[in-house]
Amino acid sequence: MIGALVRFVVSAIVLWFTAMIIPGASASLIGAFFAALAIAAIGWIAESLLGDRVSRQNRGFVGFVSAAIVIWLAAQIVPGFSVSIVGALLVSFVIGLVDMVVPTTIR
Repeated sequence: MIGALVRFVVSAIVLWFTAMIIPGASASLIGAFFAALAIAAIGWIAESLLGDRVSRQNRGFVGFVSAAIVIWLAAQIVPGFSVSIVGALLVSFVIGLVDMVVPTTIR
């Protein structure tokens, strides 16, 4: 639970900062937090549907592409957050890099 909260806050902050520097993306602080909430919900649904059916070799690529799709979908439903398809790919890449560095689970 704490890991999910940390991941949510980190994602919202990364979305906000990334939207300021990536062309094709824009977000207000409130929009970024609502987008992070929408991304978490859509991502949870996608993980529930896909589960472990993705092979270990393809998990990184599939995760990257699905994160970009989820970010783009969130931009369609969240006011104050907009992103182009290329912007969604770039934001997904940056979030992936930050997720590698920032620990989001308590062990």
